[in-house]
Amino acid sequence: MRICFIHQNLPGQYRHLIDALLKRGDEVVGIGEQAAVARLTFRHPRLHLLSYRMPEEPAADNPVPAHLRELDRQVHRGQMVVRALHLLKQKNLVPDLVVVHPGWGEAMFVRAELPAVPMLGYCEFFYKASGSDFGFDPEFPSAAAALHRLQLRRMPHLQALYDMDAGVCPTQWQRAQFPAEFQPKLSVVHEGVDTDALVPDASAELVLGDWTLRAGDPIVTYVARNLEPYRGFHIFMRCLPALLAKVPEARVVIVGGDEVSYGVRLPPGDSYRARLLKELGDRLDTTRVRFTGKLPYDQYARVLQVSAVHAYLTYPFVLSWSLLEAMSSGCAVVASRTAPVEEVIVDGENGWLTDFFDAPALAAKLAEVLARRGEVGAVRAAARETVVQRYDLKRVCLPAGLALLDRAAGLTPVPR
Repeated sequence: MRICFIHQNLPGQYRHLIDALLKRGDEVVGIGEQAAVARLTFRHPRLHLLSYRMPEEPAADNPVPAHLRELDRQVHRGQMVVRALHLLKQKNLVPDLVVVHPGWGEAMFVRAELPAVPMLGYCEFFYKASGSDFGFDPEFPSAAAALHRLQLRRMPHLQALYDMDAGVCPTQWQRAQFPAEFQPKLSVVHEGVDTDALVPDASAELVLGDWTLRAGDPIVTYVARNLEPYRGFHIFMRCLPALLAKVPEARVVIVGGDEVSYGVRLPPGDSYRARLLKELGDRLDTTRVRFTGKLPYDQYARVLQVSAVHAYLTYPFVLSWSLLEAMSSGCAVVASRTAPVEEVIVDGENGWLTDFFDAPALAAKLAEVLARRGEVGAVRAAARETVVQRYDLKRVCLPAGLALLDRAAGLTPVPR
């Protein structure tokens, strides 16, 4: 087959699928933003890459009304994809299947340009006014204008749901967020976790500056792409004074950047880390807390291997890869009792759950697991087994993903 993947941050969630398709002899076309395409490290004679460049963010005096600017950029991005599809036609590279993430507008005009080609949408998240992330955290309330923006943000998703022949969601909870009338189109196939690479290691050791961390030490870990409320960073930070008082020998490793991936942006130069450190002041012993920033993958993996207890919190939102990677590494996970997490963790069996907003309860549970860290091997093993059985990349998710692509490509006959 010839399959076209469209994602502004190519390869995005498609890296393993693209690699597997090329290995089995299929032809792959990738369309993405110029910077992402330039970063791609793998090259192959059957891989064709096309890139587009988005203009700079519009100035404040942009004539497009403020509430329409995000939609305007989504339309613009969709038009950039149209140009790339025209090039495919000129080069006789019309695909047998298009796989596209609709979140940034790239799917908007695909059906019009390739009416006979089956289209598979990557349905990551559908924005809802209740029951998920919007309005979840009273500390960061949403104004009425935010609800209006949310409704506009649905537009490219709704059009894509109408246009696509099939869709795929990473988890059952994420699928359930989409309108009921479209759910029959949506399969659940996670991108997968490399459980052969992310493994427990009782002899693991990691040097972070003047710290030498070893598996078995009382080490608390927290990981997020960026340190922000969507991933419960504020709750985790507020639990630390009590946790460190309960366990005087404990040390805390916090991995993540100071940007904002989700939710309300902060003024330039500000960060949630700086705000929480200021709030906690001298109640937090910062000599026992190490912020690493974003780490190379091998160091990140060792952080998980030396962890005695790993904290994971999230709004009702997209489930982080880091949770499953921590479980694959055999971490003892204490997580928030939110719906996406409850799909994976059963309290007391393969991890523990506490109320998202209850910082004292989180501190108490983390301290308890630290105190019993030599006795929780069964829970650690069950965490890894959950990922091996349900989310293993090579033996579960990748075969299911390839089978889904094959089925989707057969929905409509396409002349070769």
